[in-house]
Amino acid sequence: MIRVFLTKTNKKQQASLQALFYIACFGSFILLASCKIQRPEKFYETVENQNGPIDAIIVPGVPFRDSSWSNVMKLRMHWAKHLWDRRMTTNVILSGGAIYTTYSECKIMRLYAIQMGIPPENIFIDTLAQHSTENVYYSYYVAQDNGLENIAVASDPYQTKALKPFVRKLNRKLNANVLLLPAILDSMSATPMKDYKIDYQQAVDSNFINITETQSLMYRLFGTMGMHINWKTRP
Repeated sequence: MIRVFLTKTNKKQQASLQALFYIACFGSFILLASCKIQRPEKFYETVENQNGPIDAIIVPGVPFRDSSWSNVMKLRMHWAKHLWDRRMTTNVILSGGAIYTTYSECKIMRLYAIQMGIPPENIFIDTLAQHSTENVYYSYYVAQDNGLENIAVASDPYQTKALKPFVRKLNRKLNANVLLLPAILDSMSATPMKDYKIDYQQAVDSNFINITETQSLMYRLFGTMGMHINWKTRP
């Protein structure tokens, strides 16, 4: 009886410690994500000082709801167009599948990109990513498969801050040189961000299953932190 009691107690303690670990991880990630990149201009200058434009920028997706883009998607796409107009990049990689809604994020963004004036032949998509770290990981291989060597993540400064440790890890593990191009909010707010109309039904994924039905909250959190990446297997 004593042994059984101790075993049960240890199991309860282990469960409590595990729960505390999960909470700590969650809190750390939220704290990191709540911060934004300071002085995004210095990242812009780093890319600008290279010889010519970079080969491609990676734009992570955002769920598309209510038949219109969110302010976050709007900012990311206008930032991508800003970089395109200033010849900072020659191609755009749009990333994200149908995760929380029936619309494929990258296909929605592609429709917007075309309306904004980016040629279709300069737009690449990744439909596999389910989490922000996967946006970078899978897009890196999209770039590799298309001979695009010099690439950068172009997103809002909040997501860029959250992705910075993962990009550093990716560069180390894959011997890559993925840069960061966080949006300069002052520059973006000084220019009106136009709305565009698209036929969003073109981006419907007939095989859509809401990620909340297949992954627990904790599993999704770990995915956002890049803990499901299989670095030994090329996607």
